[in-house]
Amino acid sequence: MSVTLVNPEGLPKPEAYRQLSVATGSKMVFLAGQVARDADGTPVGGGDFAAQVEQCYLNIATALAEVGGSFDDVAKLTVYVVDWSPEKMPLLGEGVNRAATKLGIDPVKPVTLLGVAALGEPDLLVEVEATAVLA
Repeated sequence: MSVTLVNPEGLPKPEAYRQLSVATGSKMVFLAGQVARDADGTPVGGGDFAAQVEQCYLNIATALAEVGGSFDDVAKLTVYVVDWSPEKMPLLGEGVNRAATKLGIDPVKPVTLLGVAALGEPDLLVEVEATAVLA
């Protein structure tokens, strides 16, 4: 694997993500923010935050497969959530876990979570961008 995940001594050890990743490889992949759209651009999960999170993760896996990678190659995620509040955390986890089950992956990565006022289209509740390193 080209990405090793680490929770260093002296920092908190969160269950939902890792503090850092060490990536080795020759190809870096910077994936644009993925939203809840299927291959035809049709909205997925209208008003359903967990369903939109799931679709974002599935889209990341689809994009990486196109260039010979997989979700295991992800070194860092950034998650943008409209009107974030801590009450949304269980739904975020639900969406991530559903995608992880479908993909057969461990979704735990270094991640930055940002609350935003809005995204590019009014029906979008979440957008996830990824950086990956392929061997």
